[in-house]
Amino acid sequence: MKEGERLKRIGFIGTGSMGKILIESFLDASAITPNNVTITNRTIEKAFDLATSYEGIHVVKDAKAVIQQSDWIFLCVKPLQMIPLLEEVKDTLSEDKTIISITSPILVDELEKITNLSVVRFIPSIVNRALNGPSLVTFGKKFSNEEKEELLSFFKFISRPEIIGDDITRVASDIGCCGPAFVTFLIEEMIDAAVKETNITKEEATNIMESMLIGYGELLKKKVFTLESLREKVTVPGGVTGIGLNVLRNEVEDQFNLLFQKTHEKFDEDRLLVKRQLEDQEKIMNSQSKGK
Repeated sequence: MKEGERLKRIGFIGTGSMGKILIESFLDASAITPNNVTITNRTIEKAFDLATSYEGIHVVKDAKAVIQQSDWIFLCVKPLQMIPLLEEVKDTLSEDKTIISITSPILVDELEKITNLSVVRFIPSIVNRALNGPSLVTFGKKFSNEEKEELLSFFKFISRPEIIGDDITRVASDIGCCGPAFVTFLIEEMIDAAVKETNITKEEATNIMESMLIGYGELLKKKVFTLESLREKVTVPGGVTGIGLNVLRNEVEDQFNLLFQKTHEKFDEDRLLVKRQLEDQEKIMNSQSKGK
């Protein structure tokens, strides 16, 4: 922060699962102080519950109050709630505000058109709660290079930002944001199979697996191995690992191809609903314009 420049006031509209994770992560990383944070939620009790853990957070009654008291506003609501929300608060938006959307189905240029403000999409991952892991960033057209760097520096407190285009938003989200759930499912399946096929207990298998994953992450973090070289180092020709990998190659086949196909189908459905909302809003605006 430049000398004489005040701290940014950060607002969060929505304190559900991901909103709560972001607030806690930025606060724990000392990227923000509670006194500079204003929050609200549709069920206001959730916002008050979160505030009890961080003395100084301002809880306000609605989204308009968050916007009035903030410079950067995180929109942590569901995709189909976003456009009605922005329509509701449009008279509160001013050009000194920056909108930060965490949802993928609404494009940055669509939000810019609605708000006429600087908009950035910041898609977080649950692993950001450990102040690490990827986040996906797409900037709107209104940002200067200096403003981009300021936001990226802020995001780096809890993540490793990757700047992406709209064309890879869904697959990047599948890997970086949905990925923890997909990987966890496979890990749980491996643990359950180990318990079923051998004498190991679930507790023993889980402890070993968790310890292995922590070490695995450290190897990648320290750049000791790449994914490919790590697999090659563990796989001794004719050994047990090779036999196991052959089973996986034969059984997995195109399951991940299907996974990406299905997630993209769902994304396309969400995009269609968003486009319909935008079309309805445009019709209303045109009708109001003609009536003047």
